[in-house]
Amino acid sequence: MGSTPNGIKIVGLAPELNHSFYGRDIISVGQFSRPDLTYIMGVADEMRSVVRRVGATDLLKGHILANLFYEPSTRTSSSFIAAMERLGGSVIPIHGVQYSSVSKGESLPDTIRTLECYADVIVLRHPEVGASEVAARYATKPIISAGDGVGEHPTQGLLDLYTIYHELGTLDGLHVAMVGDLKHGRTVHSLARLLRLYDARLTFVSPEILRLPEDVKRELAAAGRIVTETDKVEDVIAAADVIYVTRVQKERFADLDEYEAVKDYYVITPKIMARAKEHMVLMHPLPRVGEIHADVDNDPRAAYFRQMENGMYIRMALLAAVLGKA
Repeated sequence: MGSTPNGIKIVGLAPELNHSFYGRDIISVGQFSRPDLTYIMGVADEMRSVVRRVGATDLLKGHILANLFYEPSTRTSSSFIAAMERLGGSVIPIHGVQYSSVSKGESLPDTIRTLECYADVIVLRHPEVGASEVAARYATKPIISAGDGVGEHPTQGLLDLYTIYHELGTLDGLHVAMVGDLKHGRTVHSLARLLRLYDARLTFVSPEILRLPEDVKRELAAAGRIVTETDKVEDVIAAADVIYVTRVQKERFADLDEYEAVKDYYVITPKIMARAKEHMVLMHPLPRVGEIHADVDNDPRAAYFRQMENGMYIRMALLAAVLGKA
């Protein structure tokens, strides 16, 4: 697939898959097959190599990303900006939509159609489930979802999958436990749906009011995955290969008394980690608000900051792929 101007080769794993990503919207993890995932993770490996060897490339020089965020974001927004700039492209950052034409009543379709006049690809975060799908319906340029409400967060799911593979060397034969707010956690919904494509056993750990939505459980069951539920981390800590912790999302609760009742339900401490496998991985999509004790950060099994770095490589891979440059 040629070389970039600085001589770094970007060689995809399968040209026909690269072609299938060109111009493609990234809206849901349900659109990916195992070969798609293998391809994107392979390109992400190449992006990791580029960054670590030379820092950046001119692969997307002349291309522009519109970063449209209707909800607050630190990691996702920053990593998309960093990804585009390390690929040599430029970014239109739109974070305070209250200061944009949205505050004047402009519709999402009109905002999208306006931005695609200036940009080659649009990244969208929106508080409403299905907003990315609506945007894609009106756009002629690729739309990449950066999360919509309590629905999905496909690029987070991809970077989580990539992190598990890098930490453990496989995606098959693993016991993955997801802990915390599984009802509102769009990162959990996306990762669980991706894991249905692999030989993984899944345990969901949450209080009753924060259980995983039934539609996600049905998808996992239809794929033949073994799924169990519990409300105790102690039931899984010794057996799990992956512990994926999420914060209880205060902003998703209509009744703050319910939030107060469950906000400190789980806290991962060094004492709990002492019971975990020697070779396992502790993950968190961040931000955390106390559910993993700071004393755990130095544990070599704590991968959440490596997870954040992986997000940039995955997003570099996706941007290059949808723009036909992977």
